[in-house]
Amino acid sequence: MSTNLLQGTLDLLILKTLAHGPMHGYGIAQRILATSRQTLDVQQGSLYPALHRLHRKGLVTSEWKETDGGRMAKYYALTKAGKKQLAEELEEWTRYSSAVGWVLEG
Repeated sequence: MSTNLLQGTLDLLILKTLAHGPMHGYGIAQRILATSRQTLDVQQGSLYPALHRLHRKGLVTSEWKETDGGRMAKYYALTKAGKKQLAEELEEWTRYSSAVGWVLEG
């Protein structure tokens, strides 16, 4: 798989995860792992550059907050532009995955 496809897929997974509400980086990685049935283990070396990229594009915001455990962590949330981007990327992903499925079935 190409790096661009992987990067785009990770961005989509992060945006979809944040659609459930603001989360810190560790929480995002854990939710992706859990919802992928322990298949997609996003490492910090991939997660944080993706979060910074999404922040630079204006798709997520961030703010420091106290966690339930009393520590400070940076929480990320979708912006209005991020919600729009998520909807567009979900539509594109559905078309793409259907096309791949058709090729594999044929």
